[in-house]
Amino acid sequence: MASTTSAPEEAPHSKRLPGDLAIWIFILAEMLAFAVFFSAYAFARAGNAEMFNLYQQTLNRNAGALNTLLLITGSWFVVLAVQAAHRDDNKGVSRNVALGILCGAAFLAVKVFEYAEKFGAGISLSTNTFYMFYISLTFFHFMHVILGMVILTAIWLQARKGAYTSQNSHGLESGAAYWHMVDLLWIILFPLVYVMR
Repeated sequence: MASTTSAPEEAPHSKRLPGDLAIWIFILAEMLAFAVFFSAYAFARAGNAEMFNLYQQTLNRNAGALNTLLLITGSWFVVLAVQAAHRDDNKGVSRNVALGILCGAAFLAVKVFEYAEKFGAGISLSTNTFYMFYISLTFFHFMHVILGMVILTAIWLQARKGAYTSQNSHGLESGAAYWHMVDLLWIILFPLVYVMR
C-alpha cells in the first residue's frame, strides 16, 4: 500500500507579521527619523544640561501625562478592534476604532492647549535650543497623530461596511500597526522631553 504524502498545511494560528509589509517599511523609516531627532535632542541636552533642565520645568507634565494615557487608551481600543475583526464582530470593530479616534482627538486638543499657552507667552522656535526641540519634536509627532487619525477614520468607514473579518483584516492590522507606532513614539518622547534630567 503506497502512502501518500502532502505538504503540511499552515496552522490556523501560525505567527505572521500583522498587516502589510509596506506599512512596516514605512513605520521603520518613520522610527529611524524619530531616532535621529531623539539623538540630536540628547546630544544638544548633554551640551547644555542646565538650560534644558531649567526650561523643562516650564512644561505642563500633567498635560503630557494625560496625553500619554490618552494614546495608550487609544491603542487599547485599536487592539480591541483587531480582536473584534478576528471574531467577525463588525460592530465591535467600528465601535472600538471610533473610540481610538476620540482618544486621538483628545490628545490633539490637549496639545493645542499646551501650544496656545506657550505661543501666548511669546515662546517660539527661536526662543532657545530647548524650545526649538520641544516644539519641533512634539509638532512632528502631532502631525503623525493627525495622519494616524486619518488612517483610523478610513478604517472606521470601511468597518461600517463590514470590510474586516477573520479572513480579511490586513487593512485594519496595518492601520493598527501605524497607530501603535505613534503611541510608542510618544511613550519615548514624553519622558525624554518632559521628565528626564
